[in-house]
Amino acid sequence: MLTNSDLVELTEFRRALHQKPEVSGEEVETAGTVVSALRQLSPSRILTGLGGHGVAALFDSGKPGPTVLFRAELDGLPIEELSDAPWRSQIPGKGHLCGHDGHMTMLLALGRLLSRKPIASGRVVLMFQPAEEDGSGARAVVADPAFAEIAPDWAFAIHNEPGRAFGYVSTRAGLINCASRGLAIKLSGKTAHAANPEDGLSPARTVSDLIPALSALGTGGALDDTFRLATVTHARIGEATFGIAPGDAIVHVTLRTARDEAMEDMATEARSLAEGLAQRDGLAVSFEVRDDFAASINDAEATVVAVAAMNAVGVANGDDGLPMRASEDFGVFGWGAKAAMLCLGPGEDHAALHNPDYDFPDDLIPIGAAIFDRIARDLLG
Repeated sequence: MLTNSDLVELTEFRRALHQKPEVSGEEVETAGTVVSALRQLSPSRILTGLGGHGVAALFDSGKPGPTVLFRAELDGLPIEELSDAPWRSQIPGKGHLCGHDGHMTMLLALGRLLSRKPIASGRVVLMFQPAEEDGSGARAVVADPAFAEIAPDWAFAIHNEPGRAFGYVSTRAGLINCASRGLAIKLSGKTAHAANPEDGLSPARTVSDLIPALSALGTGGALDDTFRLATVTHARIGEATFGIAPGDAIVHVTLRTARDEAMEDMATEARSLAEGLAQRDGLAVSFEVRDDFAASINDAEATVVAVAAMNAVGVANGDDGLPMRASEDFGVFGWGAKAAMLCLGPGEDHAALHNPDYDFPDDLIPIGAAIFDRIARDLLG
């Protein structure tokens, strides 16, 4: 059990993290802070540099048994925080406005419990992954050769989700978070004087046809296996001037599906659509993939384990608000393990994720740690 002294120290740690947010791929100082805190817990081993700046602490019983991974995220967001809290962000234009500072602290709280009462069998991995916000971190961690040494049989994560009662957890077997992919479409033609547009190759007509055609690829609906949604998020044609007929354009579209396989089909359709319109209008076209998230799908057996643990420690739970259209890259850990994501409520009226006034409630730290600890004990003794 965490003591009052633990909770004071963990709260201070979380607020210190909150003051120094680092965005995806830049989590050098955050990773170093986490490593320093982990060393005090004397884990069997600490791995660094996983998939970028990822950190993993291994608690090994030395006895046969499964490997159970618990994940938190290192990165903050490129959003200016609006807060009067003494621990508000000290980094202009960046903020821990998704609660990753709290998720990291829950893992460190679990580490304290494991160091005091070791597991009886198998191994626990505390995984602090980089670059969750842009969807690249989990893939990079799993692809890192060093990850093979700690490849889990089970994987669990908690993400706070505003709109739910404080301390209530939503989870279910099956789809939790949709797959999503950002596709940047660049069209290249030729500029001309605005008085003689016929001398150039303008992408204006292409873009005007492309935007509704992309949107028609998926219009939402029920969150079942057929769910598809295409959202055009940005478009630009030429420069903001009156004397030049445009010669280039860019369109950003976010694609969402309930399954990874469906994402590949939808992305192929989007590319073919852009290529066809570009060819019609004599333009060159190129593509760039950004913010590529796999679907997060809970394994049925892992969900049973998590629900039993929550019931045992008195945490109210159900499947309210699930599945969600929003994306989360934890699903990648489920490719090789029995995995489950748990959505922990910070309060029904709490500020939404990614809002400039969001802050993680420190009172969630012991709740998350208790859930994780019970899962570990149930699986490993």
